[in-house]
Amino acid sequence: MNELLHLAADPAAWAALVTLIVMEVVLGIDNLVFISILSNRLPPDHRQRVRRIGISLALIMRLALLSTIAFIVGLVHPVFDLGIVGPLGAHGEPAFETAFSWRDLILIAGGAFLIWKATKEIHHSVDPDADESAPDVKTAAISSVGGAIVQIILLDIVFSIDSILTAVGMTEHLPIMIIAVIVAVTLMLLAADPLGNFINNNPTVVMLALGFLLMIGTVLIAEGFGAHVPKGYIYTAMAFAAGVEGLNMLSRRKGTKKE
Repeated sequence: MNELLHLAADPAAWAALVTLIVMEVVLGIDNLVFISILSNRLPPDHRQRVRRIGISLALIMRLALLSTIAFIVGLVHPVFDLGIVGPLGAHGEPAFETAFSWRDLILIAGGAFLIWKATKEIHHSVDPDADESAPDVKTAAISSVGGAIVQIILLDIVFSIDSILTAVGMTEHLPIMIIAVIVAVTLMLLAADPLGNFINNNPTVVMLALGFLLMIGTVLIAEGFGAHVPKGYIYTAMAFAAGVEGLNMLSRRKGTKKE
């Protein structure tokens, strides 16, 4: 209790809290886009429930990981080294890491899964008749709900570990981390349905969002191999692409009204 009162009276703690909340919200966008795309593949009466389950699982995982910070921090220690000397960079350092930690392996696996899933969804969008082979609609719906939740859990694990490692790197105070995570996930929960409905009602936005997931998956794999890609570049590119798509949507809407 004394620690909480001390933090509440410390301006630096408030600044760290606000900064961490912003970072957690930004990192949560990736998770939310993935959940929205998966839930939109389900029958309408299942979508909201799956979104709620996915985001609730994200919160539970983040809080569970915060309770094992020592273990999470240990994930960055190398577990094996390939011992391969690759091409050298501009300053004589290896172009990619040859020592891999559990975090690296999780990021690589998560990135590969994200690329596979985004590619599969793009194929479905381009050729929607390719997977229409389920005779029992009710059974297929239940199966797809279970499959969607399993896929959300897998990506929640990847995004949660990335989120918590970011939090650990920004502050050493556990209460600040917990508050930031709860606030960020609550905002995700509030934004889930509007974002999911917006993506579902705008087919071109679906393809744009899938392109974002491809890029995020590629970045996760690059991070796993030790090639750090500044997040600012990624989100600036995403914001620019979203802005261009927004102008296209406005142009199409005005063109429809003229007709």
